[in-house]
Amino acid sequence: MTGIHVTTRINGDPVEYVCPADESLLDVLRDRVGLTGVKEGCGTGDCGACSITLDGTLVCACLVLGAEAEGRTITTIEGMANGEKLHPLQRRFIDNAALQCGICTPGFLIAAKSLLDDNLDPTVEEIRYALATTKLLELFRPRRKIFVVRRNRSATYEARSKIHRTGI
Repeated sequence: MTGIHVTTRINGDPVEYVCPADESLLDVLRDRVGLTGVKEGCGTGDCGACSITLDGTLVCACLVLGAEAEGRTITTIEGMANGEKLHPLQRRFIDNAALQCGICTPGFLIAAKSLLDDNLDPTVEEIRYALATTKLLELFRPRRKIFVVRRNRSATYEARSKIHRTGI
């Protein structure tokens, strides 16, 4: 196959791949690298199911070309845990039943982690904004939105406390 050779770091590991110039980072992560935790929802950047961080910035992988990852650092849902030990946000999402069907949960977790990476003491409004920017909350009925925000708030505060104590 002819394509563009890319060298990057994904979840802390050096990774190389070759991809066509027009292939999305979402497709590269899923089909070439085998990281299927990154989900395709809309394919247009409207839903946030494919949320990852690229050099620490929250982005939709469906809107980034695989070739654009050259020399950059990517974190996916698979990179949140430390081996078999879940990240505090992942653990609290489970403990507080803040999970969804599985398509949007990775996007929620990456967005929540991105928020905490920038702000260890977010307000409810900041949590709502961080999750709303992924557009994931718009997919739920109003009562479900309130439930998800409340559960995420609990998970965020618990995770923040553990991050302060352990330096994760």
